[in-house]
Amino acid sequence: MKIVHEGLKKWIDDSIALCKPDKVVLIDGSEKQKEELKKEAISTGEVIELNQKILPGCIYHRTALNDVARTEHLTYICTTKKEDAGPNNNWMAPKEAYEKAGGYFKGSMASRTMYIIPFSMGPVGSEFSKIGVELTDSIYVVLNMLIMTRAGENVLKELGTDKEFTKCLHSKADLDLEKRMIIHFPEDDTIWSVNSGYGGNVLLGKKCLALRIASYLGKTEGWMAEHMLILGIEDPSGHVDYVAAAFPSACGKTNLAMLVPPEGLRQKGYKIWTVGDDIAWMRIKQDGSLWAVNPETGFFGVAPGTNQKSNPNALETIKKNTIYTNVLLKKDGTVWWEDGEGPPPEEGYDWKGDYWKPGQVDKDGKPILGANPNSRYTAPIKQCPSISKHVDDAEGVPISAIIFGGRRAHLAPLVYQSFDWQHGVFLGSIMGSEVTAAQYGAQGIVRRDPMAMLPFCGYNMADYFKHWLSMGKKMKNHPKIFHVNWFKTDENGRFIWPGFGDNLRVLEWIVSRSKEQIDAEKTPIGYIPKKGDIDLSGLDVTDKQMEELFAIDKQDWLKEIEGIKEFYAKFDQRFPEELKKELEELKERLK
Repeated sequence: MKIVHEGLKKWIDDSIALCKPDKVVLIDGSEKQKEELKKEAISTGEVIELNQKILPGCIYHRTALNDVARTEHLTYICTTKKEDAGPNNNWMAPKEAYEKAGGYFKGSMASRTMYIIPFSMGPVGSEFSKIGVELTDSIYVVLNMLIMTRAGENVLKELGTDKEFTKCLHSKADLDLEKRMIIHFPEDDTIWSVNSGYGGNVLLGKKCLALRIASYLGKTEGWMAEHMLILGIEDPSGHVDYVAAAFPSACGKTNLAMLVPPEGLRQKGYKIWTVGDDIAWMRIKQDGSLWAVNPETGFFGVAPGTNQKSNPNALETIKKNTIYTNVLLKKDGTVWWEDGEGPPPEEGYDWKGDYWKPGQVDKDGKPILGANPNSRYTAPIKQCPSISKHVDDAEGVPISAIIFGGRRAHLAPLVYQSFDWQHGVFLGSIMGSEVTAAQYGAQGIVRRDPMAMLPFCGYNMADYFKHWLSMGKKMKNHPKIFHVNWFKTDENGRFIWPGFGDNLRVLEWIVSRSKEQIDAEKTPIGYIPKKGDIDLSGLDVTDKQMEELFAIDKQDWLKEIEGIKEFYAKFDQRFPEELKKELEELKERLK
């Protein structure tokens, strides 16, 4: 396997001169090389081999204690003009960023190996796909990238002698939090990450390329990179409709992507097919409709909260060939996490590597967790029982509906549909979730996260909304746009809707509306289902509860408008007039 791309050769040489590795290894994507790397990582203690009888092919990794999540405040978009990065991003001038991070990269790989990973986001050779090359000094990164992307020799072949690629440079360096930087240069198609070893900061194909850089490329080239799951819904006749859906964190996105139909709908003949749980790249085809691919080949999921009730398909997926990060390690070489399956073990080693048993508390009397709240599993998508046969299709799948969601205790009804594409973009732009006290120290405050893209949009979000509007003008067959809220509560603070598999009842209505098979009731905020149009068979939900789920409090909405105005104002003159107009029209309808 030889590199014949002159631009790639030069960039690798420059990076070697900067980082000064002892050795350089090219990743060919073979099973043999992967197993050798795994053995090496086990021998150095970078990873721990788990119980191979119970968890075949599985390994365990701990990150540094200061390195357990994405570090948004250390993540930068480096564009020539500050306003192109927008108020939604931290900005740094490209020259300053290269110089500052360059200082941290200098000699960072001395006495280490540099691994060269050629990878494709999306099926190799598809018009949807993009090629990246990541240089890293971490075997953990290599093993994750081999699960999450299509990596190796065939990608290098596809790159040929002159194709464009994203330059991704990563070094753990000293894992120094003070010198940590995750920096994106959209104008140079380049990503640098230094002083982190945590997946979200170092698997540079994921949020960095597949969302931040890709969103910028999508705007420039006329397609969309979105923080969305892709799901196929097979109806009793055998026809499959595909939906894409965006949710902020803690809204059950992965659970929805792998949903198991409830008994009543299963008997009707409904099946669910998982195409992706996190990212969708979407293009308009010749016929004027929107098609999507999942650019990834794996799941990088949060372990705590994953259990038989919330996500049985995920549990099945992660039984083999999985990398576990920062969960609890049991004495028998298996793993456990809070709100998972089964009672806590009598003893084990927590995510920090300390001896652990249930009931331990810290000096403030707070329980010591076995698994970090953001502990992860990395697993091959093909192991998912509900995997779609179209997951590798170079053409992607046609999208019938786009769903936005948030976590709102009272405001938003269970489901409502936009009046048209522009109004749908408006619904996406006002998305938000109420933060829980545990998360951010201020309960009930709405954290806006338009299209669930606020941390991942690689350019000014005002331009991003304009891009959505302009894509709508180019489409002939628009997917219908919906908003869902599984999290409405009653006067005792209990969730009214059962959620999980029962969310398929709402998806069934969404698909029927997308095909214009049923009517709906018009309200000031959008269309809602008519009484009896959501299949409640076998569900213990009363008429009164259904009324609560669809109640629209005009005063609450008028108050919400003030918060939306404040958010919109952050984008100054650049903000699209069409969405301001939608906000004014909503106000009029509510009055």
